[in-house]
Amino acid sequence: QVQLVESGGGLVQAGDSLRLSCAASGRSFNSYNMGWFRQGPGLEREFVAAITWSGGFTYYADSVKGRFTISRDNAKNTVYLQMNSLRAEDTVVYYCARLSAWPTNADNNWGQGTQVTVSS
Repeated sequence: QVQLVESGGGLVQAGDSLRLSCAASGRSFNSYNMGWFRQGPGLEREFVAAITWSGGFTYYADSVKGRFTISRDNAKNTVYLQMNSLRAEDTVVYYCARLSAWPTNADNNWGQGTQVTVSS
């Protein structure tokens, strides 16, 4: 089972940028489609962005399209989420996951997440 470790969250002001990282274990990382998801207190986890195993295709939730960019480095077993023009409503915990179905379905295997807090 792949293990996932998210990092890069923090406290920023509205309009700032952050880059999240997700380090994955396992030799088959470069065959996985991957995604970023987020969850606020008392809310369902929601899809943010997805990337194919090769990095050739990406897909975004409407709420982040044009502001967030997903990318990956298969040599480092890492997927990234570059977040620009952050808003207060982006304040939640972010998780990465291997996708069970493209583009928004994730395996039920989650890391600890990384908290992003955007002050307005």
